[in-house]
Order: sequence, then structure tokens, then C-alpha cells
Amino acid sequence: MSDASADVVIVGGAAIGSSVAYHLMADPGFKGRVVVIEKDPTYRLSASALSAASIRQQFSSAVNIRISLHGIAFLRAIATHLAVDGDAPDIGLKEGGYLYLASEAGAGTLQNLNALQRTEGADIALLDKGALAARFPWLNLDDVLCGNLGVSGEGWFDGWGLLQAFRKKARALGATYITGEVASYEWAGNRVQAVLLGDGSRIPCGFAVNAAGSHGARLAATAGVIIPVMPKKRYVFPFTCKGEVPNCPLLIDTSGVYCRPEGHRTAEGQMFICGSSPPADNDPDWDDGAAGVGDVDWSFFEDTVWPALAARVPAFEAIKPGQAWAGPYDMNMFDANAIIGPAFAVPNLMLANGFSGHGLQQSPAVGRGLAEVIAHGRYTSLDLTDLGHERIVLGRPLFEANVI
Repeated sequence: MSDASADVVIVGGAAIGSSVAYHLMADPGFKGRVVVIEKDPTYRLSASALSAASIRQQFSSAVNIRISLHGIAFLRAIATHLAVDGDAPDIGLKEGGYLYLASEAGAGTLQNLNALQRTEGADIALLDKGALAARFPWLNLDDVLCGNLGVSGEGWFDGWGLLQAFRKKARALGATYITGEVASYEWAGNRVQAVLLGDGSRIPCGFAVNAAGSHGARLAATAGVIIPVMPKKRYVFPFTCKGEVPNCPLLIDTSGVYCRPEGHRTAEGQMFICGSSPPADNDPDWDDGAAGVGDVDWSFFEDTVWPALAARVPAFEAIKPGQAWAGPYDMNMFDANAIIGPAFAVPNLMLANGFSGHGLQQSPAVGRGLAEVIAHGRYTSLDLTDLGHERIVLGRPLFEANVI
């Protein structure tokens, strides 16, 4: 490959990187060349393809709520935004809601979060035990005092479909996609000069965007930028339940275990997917070389996930497990929030790292925001400064309480 330059080089072509590319190419104020470098165009190990692909406004910080409010509006209108030559993508958006349950110990926090979320415009209902029992009679509520339910604007969708829709539209608008593995940044003073690939080729650039997922921290370090992001491993466990669990939202148990319906009910029953974050002292790292269905810790399902679900939903005591898988989860060890925007000391390096499980749902707003900074020098719609790299450098965490 030649050393042809680009105005913007994006490392990582999954949902975040392709959203940046799309938003840049769709911005009337941007006239430059965008190159997206993706090491594996099958995306078989990307978080975008392997996650539970859900969206919610039930966060503990205003900026995350606003990001997801934009996200759901974008997903609802995806046929308008990302259609190519009249072919509109269908991501199967299902606004089934999130239901966070709280015991007496967590009720005060849940009530405070509900007030914040509603103030920001999210459609979240605070339900007492009686209301929960009436709406979800299949729940065991012995230790539950209340719950927060996303009445609208929350649910799940086809993450693979969203990734491909962003990618297809970005290419149709003129973004160039290259298959290759980026080795490092070439930088001098306080600017990235070029992106260097493993095959020895070099692409000079005006801006570099780090959307490299599980390799983001390593890549940022080659420009002298340290970000506290670790690639962790998360398991998704499918199962089929013959019992009736009607109108099930994405359920977040008091234990932190989650589950949600997947697809339509069949003769074998309703399929669900489930999982949980492991304890901090036993949180496995992600390894690209040991991924897939053969790298699943079934003891975690049997000892932690299933017992919690069976206790909460008696119908889940009798289930048929499916084929589980492992996926990457890029955890910001500092405060469990994404790191978005210009690197503190390298202003032409745009960071989009450490999404801590929120990347897919945040991809529309993050792509738009980074495109605005590149094209216009500032955020012109939703200000994402609270998630900037400066908070990391200055030791000012913005902790997110609702991490799944």
C-alpha cells in the first residue's frame, strides 16, 4: 500500500469507528478523506458482534442518559439515517424496557436515580412492590421493595446489523476501508503525524481516531497516552424456558445478574440470554487467541447466574441451556465510563475507548460528537466533555453506578 495521506485515520471499523466515519462523511462541514483500518473485517471477535446489544437510559450520570436518549432516537429513525440506495437497514429494535430491582438497602439509590433520569427526559417509571406484582406476576418479590422500569426508549436490537449499517453507509458516502493491523502511531511534539501498519506502510493524517476496542490502550500508549482500559471477558449464556414469562423486559436482578428474551417463542419455549459481571477479584482478561464458544466458564453460569435467576423467576428453575459464547468487554478501570474526545496532551488523537459494556448503545452519539470535534473544533450538539481524557489525567473520576 502507498503512503497516501488522509485527513482522518480511524483505527477500528466496528460500531464506534464506523459511526465516526459515517458522521464525518455526512457532515456538510467536512470535506476531507477518511480512512478506516480494520484488522478483521469479519468482526468475529468484536464487542459489537458478541455483546447483548441493548440500550437504556437508566444510568447514574446525566451525560450517559443524554447519550442514550440520542441513541434511541437514532435507532428509531435508522432507516432514514443509514439507508443506501433505498435499501433501509432493519436492526429489529425491540423496546421491551429495562427493569432494575432493588431491595430495601438499594431502594433509596434507585429512587434518586429515577429522579435524575426523569429530569433528563427518560421515560422511567418507579414501581413499588404492588405495582411490580401486578405487572410481572411471574417475579419472586420476597426481598424486593421497588423497581425502575423503562416504559419506552429502552430495549435491545441486532448489534451486528447496526455495525454493518454504519459501515455500509460510511462507505457509500466515500469513506475508505482498509484491512490491516495497526502497529503504532508516529508522533512528534504533541501531535500524531501518521499511523504505522504492521506491514510497514504509513498513512500520514491530520487526525487519528482510536476506536481499537480491546487493543485501544496498547495503541494509545504508542503516542505517549496512557488510558486505564483493560480488555475483560464476559460470557453470554442462552437458555430456553418452557414456562410462561410474558412481557419480560431486560431484567436486572438485585444480585446484578441480567436476562432478557431473545427472538420469538417456539414449540420448545422462549429463548433468553443472560449473564453477569464477575467479582473484581476473579475477573478474567480477554484474549483474542482463546475466544469463542470453547472458552466459556460454565461453572460461572451454574454457580452464580442460574441460581440467581431461578430464585427471582421460578419458571427459570427448569431450563435448557444453549451454546454460550465469550466476548470482549473494554473496562475503564478508573470509573467505568468511556473515554471520549481529544487526548489530553495529543489534541489530534481522538479517543473512543473503555466503554465498559456501553459501546453499541453509545455509538450514535459518540460518532456524532467526535465528528463534530474534528470538523468544527468543538461539540456542536451534545457536549461530551464530562467523558473526556482530562478527567483521567487530573484524577477526577465520573463514576457510573449502573454497570452491567
